[in-house]
Amino acid sequence: MRIVRVLVIDDSLIIRGIMESILERHSDIHLVGLASDVEEAKQHLKERQPDVITLDLALPGIDGMEFLQELAAGPHAPVLVVSSSTQDKSEKAQAAVKAGAFACFDKARLVQEAPRFVKVLRKAADERLKALGLLES
Repeated sequence: MRIVRVLVIDDSLIIRGIMESILERHSDIHLVGLASDVEEAKQHLKERQPDVITLDLALPGIDGMEFLQELAAGPHAPVLVVSSSTQDKSEKAQAAVKAGAFACFDKARLVQEAPRFVKVLRKAADERLKALGLLES
């Protein structure tokens, strides 16, 4: 079984706790870090090399959209934007995908749609492996 390594970036302690609770129920998903801002996230990225990054857009200091654009400048793990401003087909969701996000997930639906959240994380990790030639289509 392949392990999916996830870094969660969100300034809300409650949301980080919810994601941690959801992810720890799955033996094939390993939470490699929790960050409350971009600076902390950058340190985790260097040290832990996640397969997938979850990213809130509303962060203190450098916001999530700016960080997403920064990440787009080089190779990086796929980013799943998890934000209250990225409901299905919203302008923010479209802008995030255009800026390089793999997909967007409405933060308000994390608990009730936890299985779909996990499915999207796994799909993002699989797409990265395919892009690297480590997984067949």
